[in-house]
Amino acid sequence: MTLDEIDSNQLIREAYRIEGIGLPECRSIFLDWAVKLPVEIDPREAIAVLLDAYGAEVTDHPMSAILRAGLEKAAPRPRRRGGRSARVADGRDR
Repeated sequence: MTLDEIDSNQLIREAYRIEGIGLPECRSIFLDWAVKLPVEIDPREAIAVLLDAYGAEVTDHPMSAILRAGLEKAAPRPRRRGGRSARVADGRDR
């Protein structure tokens, strides 16, 4: 996984370059980045790569805080449920 794959629009990189950026702006940028992340890329892995690439030297930057929070709270990729279990919510026939 490369930075070009996970930050193709360079949203996160540019956030680190904006002087005086705050948590609200970083949250907005992070959300925009997350929505555009390709489905086949694991968000946790991508966030870890971003932190290593951009946040390693500026740990007190607001975007670093947002990325760390995203890494802690990122949901694992949903698994597809197929067959009967996908159609029946509680697993019993009615």
